[in-house]
Amino acid sequence: MRPYRYRVPPAREITPQQTWLNRRALIAAMGAALAAPALPRKATALPEVVPGPFSTDEAQTSFEVATNYCNFFEFGPAKDDPARHAHRLITDPWSVTIDGLVERPGAMAMEDILARFPLEERIYRLRCVEAWSMVIPWIGFPLADLLANVGVRPDARHVLFEGFDDTELMPDHARNLLEWPYREGLRLDEALHPLTILAVGMYGQVMPNQNGAPIRLVVPWKYGFKSIKSIRRISLVAERPVSSWQERAPREYGYYANVNPQVRHPRWHQATERRLHDGGRIRTEMFNGYGEEVAHLYDGMDLSEHY
Repeated sequence: MRPYRYRVPPAREITPQQTWLNRRALIAAMGAALAAPALPRKATALPEVVPGPFSTDEAQTSFEVATNYCNFFEFGPAKDDPARHAHRLITDPWSVTIDGLVERPGAMAMEDILARFPLEERIYRLRCVEAWSMVIPWIGFPLADLLANVGVRPDARHVLFEGFDDTELMPDHARNLLEWPYREGLRLDEALHPLTILAVGMYGQVMPNQNGAPIRLVVPWKYGFKSIKSIRRISLVAERPVSSWQERAPREYGYYANVNPQVRHPRWHQATERRLHDGGRIRTEMFNGYGEEVAHLYDGMDLSEHY
């Protein structure tokens, strides 16, 4: 496994204290930025961001590539569809409903989420089931922090996520791709793992619409389709949910979707991957290189069967 390091940002990358203390002004500015197409890179403000653990020192994918080569099927199947269509998504106001088997269910506004949970930068590898990959500096916080805040009941076993559900915002060629809203799920211990984050930004700025604004899941040891974008609902449930791609094509998209070069995919060879920032092909690592952190979650499981 490649070594990790903590990244200490230079002073110029740290938002001044007086910028983020005015929370209401900050949220209004974020909403204006996110409602725009957000194609070029722009300087935007976030609450204070500190270096987080688990960051890789591998070369990062450029902002331009990461924001113009996306899978966000609500806005179409082509890789440039999200960058062209996601400006339709209105992300201010935005709230996330947390319900199901929790002690304190309810809706949480984005401004309260940003105020309550300290933000970290995590530089993670991202591996798509289509056998391409990136390295992206996310900004977010552990999902475990949010779940602790609402109080998980003892009978909860899984976490179900749902994306935004307004089909009127989707282009015509996206509406019939899947059953909407997009759904994904994690086993509870996966959701509570410290690598699992809710991301609100990337590359030092608020999350662009096409990458899942205003809040998305990032689970770096799983294929990218597990990291649902533009989350509207998080439900704690007892039974294992069926995710959108698993429902559509169960032979191709398993519930666990751990990066596993030993499991054959009907369409894409998984032993190697194409790094988008240099076009080179590299060997795919089990669990996307995060095996030391997560392999124990699957002790005793046949990962060729539970894919």
